[in-house]
Amino acid sequence: MDFNLTDEQEALRKTARKFSEQEIIPCIQAYDDKEEFPWTIIKKMHEVGLMTTGVPEEYGGPGIDMVGQMLVTEELCYGDLGVGITMASSALLAPCPVLVGGNKDQKTRFFDALNGGKLAAFCLTEPGAGSDVAALATTAVKKGDHYILNGTKQFITNAGVADMYVVFATTDRSQRYKGIIGFIVDRHTPGISVGPEEKKMGVHTSDTRQVIFEDVAVPVANRLGEEGEGFKICMKALDLSRPSVAAEAVGVAQRAFDIAVQYSKERSTFGETISNYQAIRFMLADMAMEIEAARLLTYKACWLAMNGLPFSHIASYAKCFASDVAMRVTTNAVQILGGYGYLREYGVEKLMRDAKVMQIYEGTNQIQRVVISNHILK
Repeated sequence: MDFNLTDEQEALRKTARKFSEQEIIPCIQAYDDKEEFPWTIIKKMHEVGLMTTGVPEEYGGPGIDMVGQMLVTEELCYGDLGVGITMASSALLAPCPVLVGGNKDQKTRFFDALNGGKLAAFCLTEPGAGSDVAALATTAVKKGDHYILNGTKQFITNAGVADMYVVFATTDRSQRYKGIIGFIVDRHTPGISVGPEEKKMGVHTSDTRQVIFEDVAVPVANRLGEEGEGFKICMKALDLSRPSVAAEAVGVAQRAFDIAVQYSKERSTFGETISNYQAIRFMLADMAMEIEAARLLTYKACWLAMNGLPFSHIASYAKCFASDVAMRVTTNAVQILGGYGYLREYGVEKLMRDAKVMQIYEGTNQIQRVVISNHILK
């Protein structure tokens, strides 16, 4: 067992942290207040190589290992969860089905676009199908050398800013899992439209919309795998990407913790700083322990995946535990800052609002507990 980062991994971590501190943190509150997508930041991220972390070396990318990808994700989310989600959705989540089920031509076209500065989106969730993937209502009807897609996707990250979609639909709803099929879809294909930006509780800097498909013709050449393989491809992809949510949560929690520690050493009451009070010290101790435990679970999930070992249940451990930790830590950070914690100026209320979504997306934490209990009892 070795807990040391490689020189490359440490360099990546430092690069991402420096970017967060210099390019994200100083200006992100203004973007959050205006609920504006931070295009300037995203373009700078691409210039320094932080938007293609999931692109394999053989397809022109940096070939970063999974632990390295999580380090970058954590440090970007330390700056802002919305920015980190934009990267993770485009460079980690959306590419996973292509890596799992795509052929060489599909991978080349997809990753060439990412390397060229394009963004991607993962289109799975629907108004009536979130946790129950088999309930997909978006249809794919084969006509000649094309499939015709009709349906609506809901809560899609990067929907309005991406040029490429990875879309899952069904050829036959009565077949449930067996009818699911996946595609790479050019966002500019006739018949595709997006809804207005969703007004969300948090992650205001992340673009979230509906995607509507109306008689959208997608070439058979864009199908991932064979008919009937879509569900398997989708589940494998979610397993691979799930640790990134844990890394996002660790980044948010670490930022809230750092703010709370600094404030506790500066704020004085009754003639001494509040960091001298046992009540505050114990809160900080619990926060530190939980963040470190979440980080180590994230690393373990990545290590198992990188070594070809079963990791699905550990990925669920990591996602569920880390996102719960982020919610507790950010809530306690607000409490430590007291009235100032409730003000936007101090930043922790934003972190608390942002943290909540990680308990919900990419499989709610209740669904993660179903996965975990099934593994325990099978």
